[in-house]
Amino acid sequence: MMDDTRPATGAGDVGRRIAARREELGLTRQDTAVRAGVAAGYLRYLEQQPNATPGTSALIRIADALDTSVAALHGAGTGRPPGPGRAAAHSELIELDPAECRARLSTHGVGRIAAHTTDGLVVLPVNYSVVDGAVAFRTAPGSVLAAAVGAHVAFEVDHIDEALSQGWSVLVQGRARAVTGADVVRRFDALAHSRPWAGGAERDLWVRVDEDRISGRRIVVH
Repeated sequence: MMDDTRPATGAGDVGRRIAARREELGLTRQDTAVRAGVAAGYLRYLEQQPNATPGTSALIRIADALDTSVAALHGAGTGRPPGPGRAAAHSELIELDPAECRARLSTHGVGRIAAHTTDGLVVLPVNYSVVDGAVAFRTAPGSVLAAAVGAHVAFEVDHIDEALSQGWSVLVQGRARAVTGADVVRRFDALAHSRPWAGGAERDLWVRVDEDRISGRRIVVH
């Protein structure tokens, strides 16, 4: 029987964080249940029921199985910027080659666009997708990011592992270009993995970054 890895839309905060961490590690519910010593059905219940209140002992085991903490599953630190921990004693910064940079961009996620505007340099977060090998994002016509079309921009995405004091970043530099043509726009819409998290105004202008240069760095701990 296939393991349903998708949390229900009515899942509670703890359940959503359990599911998100599990998927980040590439684990099925069955894998996680075995690691934590709980029933897969119980894990499904936690992920799908908005009012689920896991016991302390079970939550500790689930957190251990997911290489995280009970506090993190409860959302501790979500109001603070990442990376307040100390640097590791024996760390090294290494360069990533273009192939590894593109692999870390993956297919979609949340990154940051840096662009010059009439108000100066701005850096804004965007939900992005990788389409035909290029970073692309949606914005509203007339917005700050729409004004960057035709200009050179920088796109950055990164990940920080607080527990291990490790992380990586990828930087894409190039010219922002509006995606035009009804068929092409429909294709981008079909390939998008999610709508922009910010909601609000209709963000129906697709912008892609025509890459001039891609680079990346990774912190490793010896």
